[in-house]
Amino acid sequence: MLFKKEMQVDGDTDVYELHPNIKAYALKDVGFQVSNAGNYTLERSVDPTSPYNKNQMLKVVVSKDLTGFKMSTTNASGNARVNIFKGSHAEGNVEQYHFIIQNLLDREILQKKA
Repeated sequence: MLFKKEMQVDGDTDVYELHPNIKAYALKDVGFQVSNAGNYTLERSVDPTSPYNKNQMLKVVVSKDLTGFKMSTTNASGNARVNIFKGSHAEGNVEQYHFIIQNLLDREILQKKA
């Protein structure tokens, strides 16, 4: 998947884009890791009972030049996209997803597209 200016997670009604004030140190502060290619990667569990249960995850990758990003919810191995807004655990998973996203919004990493 190519880096894009705006992204929407499967099942979510909100569209997100990178905040114009995004800074590399803010990415590192919230837990992004720098990959071998220089991109910033964040993987967080959306399981509300434990951050260590990686059944379903939010994965965000920001390009090294901070101009584009990728965002998706995936299974534990990260190789299949998952719609966390459906299923028996949707309510808790969506609540945790919104908590993670709100942190990224508060830190001026992402913003909702108007």
